[in-house]
Amino acid sequence: MTMTRPSVIAAGIIVAATWAAAQELTPIAPPAIIPTQVTPPAAQQSRPEKPPRRKPVKPLALRPAPKSAPKSAAPKPPPAVEGANSFWPAPPLVPAAPQVRGRAEPDVAYAAFQQGRYLTAFQEATRLVNEKGDAASMTLLGELYAHGYGVPQDDTKAASWYSLAADRGDREAMFALAMFRFGGRGGPRDRDAATEMLAKAAKLGQVAAAYNLALLYIEGQQFPQDFARAGELLRIGANAGNPEAQYALATLCKEGRGVPKDIAEAARLLGLAAQAGNLDAEVEYAIALFNGTGIAKDESAAAAVFRKAALRGSPIAQNRLARILATGRGLPPDPVSAAKWHIVAKAGGESDAWLDDFVEKLKPAEREAGERDAKSWLAGQPPRS
Repeated sequence: MTMTRPSVIAAGIIVAATWAAAQELTPIAPPAIIPTQVTPPAAQQSRPEKPPRRKPVKPLALRPAPKSAPKSAAPKPPPAVEGANSFWPAPPLVPAAPQVRGRAEPDVAYAAFQQGRYLTAFQEATRLVNEKGDAASMTLLGELYAHGYGVPQDDTKAASWYSLAADRGDREAMFALAMFRFGGRGGPRDRDAATEMLAKAAKLGQVAAAYNLALLYIEGQQFPQDFARAGELLRIGANAGNPEAQYALATLCKEGRGVPKDIAEAARLLGLAAQAGNLDAEVEYAIALFNGTGIAKDESAAAAVFRKAALRGSPIAQNRLARILATGRGLPPDPVSAAKWHIVAKAGGESDAWLDDFVEKLKPAEREAGERDAKSWLAGQPPRS
């Protein structure tokens, strides 16, 4: 059966605007034997609950090659929607939604896990391990211990179960164990061992592992920098529908790094990633639509995508939406809303001298209304980290 784990495997390699410090680890020894009987600890299971979302581990900081990152064009009059992000940073990894190999019998353990009935999941997984040595059930036990679902959280036990499952060829366990070794969970850090395990999982088709491995090839520290190999690995994830891989591959296609330069393919991939909810891809796709880069020019459609991204909190999209509303390209002119979104974008760090001048020249009533709307919008937003 196929299971979607709600933020199950603690995340992969995070690539963010500020690059986190790299961290490393060594494997721990697996348990000597598979337990023949496990008594689940006392835990609450009074009602199903949705597994809580956990903050992803930040095991690596993948830095761009300094000479390869093109800079965005600076905004200038006459107003136009211009490029948003430079090639870097790549998007953060979303935890994998692993595929569990089908079994003849119903997968009660994973069904219980999905429903938040963790003690039942623990009991059923333990039964399958004891009776059949089932690798996927070992991985599930690792998940339960890794996150403290129904059992006390225990990274050492989680790593042991992941290791047993990985030794039996379970790609999800390989990926989880790689993340543990990158993050120093359940034992010391070991970047080399983590990378080796990541490569094994990627070879077996684990999408998140392929994506992370691609980032390592782009980084050029663990391996010699190889954009062609990165492109191959990103294509695996992109074809599997992973929006982060689609976005990253689009950037390679746009710049012609490791893959043939193909603006149309870049736009197609950005569209797929944007449709799947990748915020950076939404912004880039809207820019491509507005300018007709690799896709038919459609300012109205671009404005709609910009608005969606602006409402999700992208300062770049907020700035572009303000320009659209100021000039009436793609949407009817609306000076009050233009002022609002410009002020909001500036609060997020996106300055624009042309819009500063535009707002300054508005009628006092329009400017005050825009300022009031911006203040109201910002008051309702969570604080930025």
